[in-house]
Amino acid sequence: MPAKKYIVKLSAPERASLEKVSQSNRHSIREKTRARILLGSDISPGRSAGGCGSDAELASRFKVSEQTVANVRQRAHQRGALESIGRKVQRQRKAPKLNGRQEAQLVAVTCSAPPEGRTRWSLVLLRERLIEMQVVEHIGLETIRTTLKKRAQAVAEKDVVHPAARRCTLRGVSESLCKRVE
Repeated sequence: MPAKKYIVKLSAPERASLEKVSQSNRHSIREKTRARILLGSDISPGRSAGGCGSDAELASRFKVSEQTVANVRQRAHQRGALESIGRKVQRQRKAPKLNGRQEAQLVAVTCSAPPEGRTRWSLVLLRERLIEMQVVEHIGLETIRTTLKKRAQAVAEKDVVHPAARRCTLRGVSESLCKRVE
């Protein structure tokens, strides 16, 4: 059996925190299992019974795979014991394209009377009006559509028309499936 690549050596406060997490009802099963794996793989002196077993022993004891045990040890080595039991922070989350004030203005424009000569608002008309009102410099039709979809309780679905040119641009969608909204 090859030597373990990542060795877990917990300090007394880390050990106490992990024991608290493993026995708490406020943490998810995944977090409790990870805490128990770290406690079981600890090699620090003066630790309580539990033993530093092999990955196979720990995996069978906690009913996880050996790879899970290895991954938990690796994360504990890289991020620290307490940070490794939780989820990784998302870094590449995109900022919303419209803030709350801009969304409110979009909904207000949509609920207002459509331009003269039109019976309803189209997404293109909404985009032009938002740019004209200087709410945004530029905005995509899909952003307007998804925002209005989120705010469906404020905007009646029949009041917005999707442009036919934008509807049938997906690969594999036949023209017969795309129905024009009148």
